[in-house]
Amino acid sequence: MAGQTAFQPGGGAVPATLVELSVSCRNLHDMDTFSKSDPMCVFFIKEFGQQNYREIGRTEIIWNNLNPDFVKKFPVHYFFEERQHLKFQVYDVDSKSHDLSKHDFLGEMECTLGEIVSSGTFKKNLTGKDIRKGSIIAVNSEELSSCKEEITMQFSAKKLDKKDFFGKSDPFLVFYRCNEDGSFTVTHKTEVIKSNLNPTWRPFTVQVRALCNGDYDRSIKIECYDWDSDGGHDLIGIFQTNLRELTRGKGANNVYECINPKKQAKKSKYKNSGTVSLESCRVEVVHSFLDYIKGGTEMQCTIAVDFTASNGDPRQPTSLHYMSPYQPNQYAMALRAVGEIIQDYDSDKLFPALGFGARLPPDGRISHEFFLNGHPDNPYCEGIDGVMNAYHKALQTVQLYGPTNFAPVINHVARFAGAQRDGTQYFILLILTDGIITDMPQTREAIVNASTLPLSIIIVGVGEAQFDSMDELDGDDVRLSSRGRYADRDIVQFVPFRDFIGKRGGENTILSQARLAKEILEEIPDQFVSFMRKNNIKPKPSPLQRQDSIASAPPLH
Repeated sequence: MAGQTAFQPGGGAVPATLVELSVSCRNLHDMDTFSKSDPMCVFFIKEFGQQNYREIGRTEIIWNNLNPDFVKKFPVHYFFEERQHLKFQVYDVDSKSHDLSKHDFLGEMECTLGEIVSSGTFKKNLTGKDIRKGSIIAVNSEELSSCKEEITMQFSAKKLDKKDFFGKSDPFLVFYRCNEDGSFTVTHKTEVIKSNLNPTWRPFTVQVRALCNGDYDRSIKIECYDWDSDGGHDLIGIFQTNLRELTRGKGANNVYECINPKKQAKKSKYKNSGTVSLESCRVEVVHSFLDYIKGGTEMQCTIAVDFTASNGDPRQPTSLHYMSPYQPNQYAMALRAVGEIIQDYDSDKLFPALGFGARLPPDGRISHEFFLNGHPDNPYCEGIDGVMNAYHKALQTVQLYGPTNFAPVINHVARFAGAQRDGTQYFILLILTDGIITDMPQTREAIVNASTLPLSIIIVGVGEAQFDSMDELDGDDVRLSSRGRYADRDIVQFVPFRDFIGKRGGENTILSQARLAKEILEEIPDQFVSFMRKNNIKPKPSPLQRQDSIASAPPLH
């Protein structure tokens, strides 16, 4: 199926979105004497953790054309948590040779997949030795997915057979997808309702792709069982339907006789073992992370750095803030690893950068929310390099102190996120810290309050301290609560940086940063979509849907 990695029994696969890249060029250099150039585009990817590009494919050759729109597409698996480097090279084909050196080079362009998917049409000049200015390449992306719908249904039953000797049945339903070979695969089970021959099950939601592979006329088998504690559940009855029937909603056409084959074969007067009725049915399109990004939603990343004294004197090599001339410290590595990915989704490339736990000049007052760049009222830094410069400057101008309070910086970002609930912006707070939180009750409350906002919080633990309290904030297992209130959704991801350095002998800094970024960003798309869905926010049409496609002849501007 398009949009998914292939199913391989016995193997494993990383969830990914499949996007298709389309390439066009304008104003290519004319390399042929008696005719126009015959362009072909070659597509390369720099694989995760690798230093060199690998060729993925080539377009067809378009003869005698300086403004080609290539028909051949390039499918690519898109991972938000990785910075996926791409390269496009354009050649004027002069022979049948597969060797690219045998053809005239018309220019190349390097970018990331994140830059492409976050743009309507990503345009950039072709560059290279002796390449004239004005040659442009444009790349469009489109998410490939065979079916993006989900269905929410509720069923009830009447007069089910009594299967238990000492009491009524404990019924539940099992839903099966019919496979192409006629076999059936379980796709959903309802809850068990104890001692009830006329149950009404809770509404449930399932992907249409999982239920019938997007085919509204494909059979769906539903079995009703009486639950037994030993796992030997007794079949009450079976019926079949399809999604087209179900979408007609509640009515006589969606009341099904539950048939037990054994009873039917034995009793000539057998009618049914009860009836099962559809109470409600609703089909909705499931919008993806890319739908929102392509519709214009921007990611706003704020960085907060721990300047408490437990990090050690930054002038000493033992300090976690020590600026070695040979390699960046863990704070700097984490900053760059996350920032370089996030900046592809932020049009102005401006990062608010905060510090906490330090004494500030000129009077030494303690602050848990100060601007790294030293500006009194503007925390923004230009790009990740600007953040790095502000971080280095702050180390020279503030005094590391304490304690380690998270709540002020969380509340700071929450104020901005609270003013942008319409889906146009989503906020990420990256907190880099070395120690145990000293304001845990206030931090819990700040996170619970922020869980209703378009905000995700990433905490990277630096150094060798014990970070047990951080697992409490990362609500993967137990939903975070504060004073009897539970978080609306899980918005915190915690990662200890030590898990990504020193574990693999000889691993370089770039690879460590890439592995860190992959780990701490992989939950963001799901957290992002969960906010949009809870608030019933639909993605806006992408620029490609609002505009005509690239014209075939006029130059791109």
